[in-house]
Amino acid sequence: MESFITFLIYTHAFFGGIGLITGLTIVFIPKGTKKHVFLGKTFSLGMLTGSIISIFICLLPKHENLFLLLIGLFTIYLIIIGNRCIQLKKNRATKTDYLITYIMIGISLIMLILSIWYFIKGVNGYILYFFFGILGLRIAFGDLKLYKHRKLWLRSHVGKMLSALIASITAFIIAGLQINNVYAWLLPSVIGTIYIWYWIKKLKKEQV
Repeated sequence: MESFITFLIYTHAFFGGIGLITGLTIVFIPKGTKKHVFLGKTFSLGMLTGSIISIFICLLPKHENLFLLLIGLFTIYLIIIGNRCIQLKKNRATKTDYLITYIMIGISLIMLILSIWYFIKGVNGYILYFFFGILGLRIAFGDLKLYKHRKLWLRSHVGKMLSALIASITAFIIAGLQINNVYAWLLPSVIGTIYIWYWIKKLKKEQV
């Protein structure tokens, strides 16, 4: 069993590496070009596959990790809706889009409930559950707004894909560099959020 789990871990790392490399590369590629589209699809495939594998790993004996499981679901949401945003340029949101977003709201609420519970019990890590729970709610409710105002599709697409890249960078710091503390989890998200804010402000000016 352990050899199979080791295989899954290396496979997860391989696809995560693809996501990290293509994600960092695509930042410097002009949007809308063939290279951008190709790298975007490769990035999505790498992140989606790596995240799905991570969820299976978190459910296996001696490797159970509720927080990483929820973060894996979070990342999958970013990739799925991030790609769906492109379709919203011409098409209305479907019932499936709403269902996926409501599931994300549920996951975020679970994180918030766990953060409160762990805080009361004095369990370490409650800050992470609280931070990502709030972030998840903010993103999900923003998507519900997007479904009614589809002109926001590009901003949402950029925000989601950059957020997924932040998840990849964070995973590299935690697993690759073996730096596992609150700062390693939060700093990439804080710095990345500032960068996303910069890009969204830039897109707003271009669309005026």
